[in-house]
Amino acid sequence: MAVHEHSHRSPGFHLPTWRGHRTASTPESAVSASTDTYSLRAHAFASLRLLTGFAFLWAFLDKTFGFGYATPSGKGWIDGGSPTMGFLSGVAAGPMESTFHSWAGATWADWLFMAGLLGVGLALVGGITLRLAAVAGTAMMALMWIAEWPPAKHLSDGAPSMSTNPFVDYHLIYAVVLIALAVASAGDTWGAGKLWTKLPFVCHNSWLR
Repeated sequence: MAVHEHSHRSPGFHLPTWRGHRTASTPESAVSASTDTYSLRAHAFASLRLLTGFAFLWAFLDKTFGFGYATPSGKGWIDGGSPTMGFLSGVAAGPMESTFHSWAGATWADWLFMAGLLGVGLALVGGITLRLAAVAGTAMMALMWIAEWPPAKHLSDGAPSMSTNPFVDYHLIYAVVLIALAVASAGDTWGAGKLWTKLPFVCHNSWLR
């Protein structure tokens, strides 16, 4: 009788309690881990979005006001300087060298370039219109990549180009980042992305998201 009672009580007390605890905790742990991973990913993309947006906005502000970094003081756009003259007139390689020279300093080129920097920068910082920002920003980066033409080993005057990579440079990386941010809906965290996508005209025009 004693052996029978021991055999009956042991499985009834220990085994079901242990199984029940494991079954209950496993899904909770999985959900918690999944939530943490999603949160980390969302915050990582949001941080990348804000940093990239600041890079575009800083370029716009420096070229506009001439803070003395890339643009010397007194030579900003507001002082009558041209945001495109220095870069485009200095193109010394690639299939569009003469074309870029003809664009250098043109009013339409200055306005289009600066509007692109400001628009992409504001979109990224605000977390809205990331798809449009990705298209516009990628087009800008593509033109700048062609202007620098990394595949060239020598410049048009025969001097070494000093290119560090025949394909991948920071313009290409910026373009990939812009596309990734749009795909990941990076504006939903630390941005107005969720509110933006709920607006009626945005709901009917998905390209504005």
